[in-house]
Amino acid sequence: MVRKIHLIYKRVPNRILEREDELIADLGDIIVAKSKFEGMLVPLFVNGVKVIDNGYTMIYFAFIGGNYDVLKVYDREGNFKGLYIDILAYTKREGNKLEMLDLFLDIFIFPNGETFLLDEEELEMALNYGLINKETFDFAYSKATEIMKRFKKGEFPPDIVWKYSLSSPEND
Repeated sequence: MVRKIHLIYKRVPNRILEREDELIADLGDIIVAKSKFEGMLVPLFVNGVKVIDNGYTMIYFAFIGGNYDVLKVYDREGNFKGLYIDILAYTKREGNKLEMLDLFLDIFIFPNGETFLLDEEELEMALNYGLINKETFDFAYSKATEIMKRFKKGEFPPDIVWKYSLSSPEND
């Protein structure tokens, strides 16, 4: 029997994505789950490379109490495309419900280690339109900067991210 986790993914001002995802591992303060990208209007290209599209698979790692999540992205053929990191205001859990509040900024890390900060213009628009305050704006940038520095030092992502993949026995 496939176990599920109920994800509630919020983004200001009022966008809410809710879905039931396959629960791979419940480690208490870390949830490992699997889902497919669906409903995208256009694929995501980073540095000219298509990295996310409808039908691609993600294994995501939600760190309860943390300010980011990590998605391992795989194309339709199961090839690893890279890591996608959402900068979050919070990640909280209540029983089988997982809730996150997105802060616009994202990071993509290619398998070769190239790192790209994404959606800076969305964060700036949110500030300019009063959807977030300057403190939240600064927090998002500081968290993204910290993650990219930690990655360069070999301190990111957390080891748990490399313990699960599409071909892991845990996922069969």
